[in-house]
Amino acid sequence: MASATLFIRQGRVLDTLSLTLSAPSDVLIRDGRIAEMGEALVAPPEAQVIDAAGLTVMPGLIDCHVHTVASSFNLGQMARMPNVFVMLRSLPILKGMLQRGFTTVRDAGGADWSLAEATRTGLVPGPRIFPSGKALSQTGGHGDFRVRSDALDPCSCAYKLGNIGLVVDGVDNCRLAVREEILKGATQIKVMASGGVASPNDPITSLGYSEAELRAMVEEASNAGTYVMAHAYTPRAIARAVRCGVRTIEHGNLVDEDSAKLMAELGAFMVPTLVTYEALALEGASFGLPPESMAKVDGVRSAGKRGLEILARAGVRIGLGSDLLGESQRMQSDELKLRADVLGNGAALQQATVIGAEILGQSGQLGHLAPGAVADVLLVRGNPLQDISCLLGQGEHIVQIIQDGRLVKRD
Repeated sequence: MASATLFIRQGRVLDTLSLTLSAPSDVLIRDGRIAEMGEALVAPPEAQVIDAAGLTVMPGLIDCHVHTVASSFNLGQMARMPNVFVMLRSLPILKGMLQRGFTTVRDAGGADWSLAEATRTGLVPGPRIFPSGKALSQTGGHGDFRVRSDALDPCSCAYKLGNIGLVVDGVDNCRLAVREEILKGATQIKVMASGGVASPNDPITSLGYSEAELRAMVEEASNAGTYVMAHAYTPRAIARAVRCGVRTIEHGNLVDEDSAKLMAELGAFMVPTLVTYEALALEGASFGLPPESMAKVDGVRSAGKRGLEILARAGVRIGLGSDLLGESQRMQSDELKLRADVLGNGAALQQATVIGAEILGQSGQLGHLAPGAVADVLLVRGNPLQDISCLLGQGEHIVQIIQDGRLVKRD
């Protein structure tokens, strides 16, 4: 889709690096990018002028852990859903994310190249997607949703869109799986390096994959110019994964001082997902989360905020993630509030912008407004440095949303 020339007049620009607001300034957008910024610029004759007086002008938000096809709390049930239903049910999820100001997301299992291409081309409204394809899981791991039985049926995860994971075992098979996901358009590889909440049979404390398998997947991702993101909760699982070369740890609720220090030393990122445990505790049972999964929630929910403090003290770079499922996707923006309550508004904003861009390999392109950057811009009624609530809810305080230089929401 072609991008128009846009001229944003007299808004106060939020600098996500210095965490300051400018004096009333103008922003010129041309060919999908920021062309100029400054006070008293002159609008070109062909430009569409947007009056931003009294509004905050800021970059679009980045959520580094979503599941855009997860329209149900019950992932096992999702794994059996017809493919057409999975795709149709993902459309309102995508639109809701964009309306809340998340112009970019990293999908942690489920979304593929075709869904990313659909939002990129404007075929469907939604955020820019960095897809992982299928999340790789060992037999009996967090991506294996088969029930216990005397004889396990073959996993149908390879061809069911609703199954966010792919069961694969053995070094050679893991190498092949990484190569296949990258061939199919994955921009990074997701692996299940510990047990999890939403799967029925793997305790939180269990480890996923052998170190040889993890290193093989990291090597294959690196050979393709990308990286591995790993689901991991416990200090043992976290330390093991980053020693094997994993670049980002997902969730990490039970992180301790030693594992956080190791992450900082090795330059690994953490993407906590606090809001999903609030949603699971409050609504999971009523929306079909199995009892086996509900029993795991409390053990990680209470540790999440303490983990944020540990990570911040150790100097670990933290990205924002939400990891919501089903009807709870509407709570996505609440992740900002949970973090702001612990670390402050500025830190929460940086996690959702410049650090998110760094995780995606998009520093200077996303998460910060500067000449040459991609024109993902929010016009917000309020100052999120002072009151983060102007970014909460369903985007009620976001007056305009510009994505890739195109106006996609107008109040």
